[in-house]
Amino acid sequence: MTDRHIPTEDEVLSWMQKYSNWGRWGPDDEMGTLNLITPAKRAQAAALVKEGISVSASRPIIPELTTDMIGIPPLHYMINSGDASPDKGPGGASDFLGMAFHGYTITHLDSLCHMFWDGKMYNGKPASDVGVQKKATAGGVQNAKDGVITRGVLLDIAALKGKEWMDAGEPVFPDELEAAEEAAGVKVEEGDCLMVRTGWFKKRMVEGPHHNTDRPGLHAACIPYLYERGVSILHADAAQDVGPTHGYPITGMPIHRVGIPHMGLWLIDCGNCEEVVEVANRLNRYEFMFIMAPLRFNGATGSPINPLAVF
Repeated sequence: MTDRHIPTEDEVLSWMQKYSNWGRWGPDDEMGTLNLITPAKRAQAAALVKEGISVSASRPIIPELTTDMIGIPPLHYMINSGDASPDKGPGGASDFLGMAFHGYTITHLDSLCHMFWDGKMYNGKPASDVGVQKKATAGGVQNAKDGVITRGVLLDIAALKGKEWMDAGEPVFPDELEAAEEAAGVKVEEGDCLMVRTGWFKKRMVEGPHHNTDRPGLHAACIPYLYERGVSILHADAAQDVGPTHGYPITGMPIHRVGIPHMGLWLIDCGNCEEVVEVANRLNRYEFMFIMAPLRFNGATGSPINPLAVF
């Protein structure tokens, strides 16, 4: 371990300007760091497909109320079913699905209108552009309608620490991201999707639901790394920020608060790295084609998603 610089909250607050992407891609931009995914980047990603193996990086969605859930559980109602289907002739089934996806249990994408600071969202758009009646007229998830196809890089921090999973409140520092790169023989480059494995979803599968605010995650000190490497989208198996975020009472969740409204960084919260890391370990390859397509839901602050790693 190297000597670590632990930023003060004043320093993190200054990073909102230092690492801002406001105006970088024009005054009307609503794509943020997805602009870093160029046609050449997509072609590079496609060239990584060697074995033709596709793996989900999403948690299963289960309609149940758990201790780590915020709000209401996912809803699944049958509109038509096979219970009364005739023995002969046509039949069919249909259903209703509903979910409050922001939280700690559903793999979801945060769009750029999900977080505000000083009444502004990414690129200086007013927070009032998100309203109860009009929904999000700026920064909505529909801006990612063409999906994300880029190079994905998996950094297994739990394995680096010799653990099945990291502990609640255990932070990930930038030197550990760099050590995980070296261990995996990869380097995060501009336009990449960075997938960080803490093992937190594995812990949930083994031990059951846990207190949702106490989790491993990236320390605020990782913000310069994310900006300087040009990460286009960040996928984590917890909720990005280590919790609780001791030392940052104002910003609270620095990765979210600096990343979304200032950097324009798209976040995938509550992912699942377990199936991906199994394939990556077997192939001894930690880069792959990453694919993600949110629902094309106009005016939404994000979307449940099923990201894919294709080897």
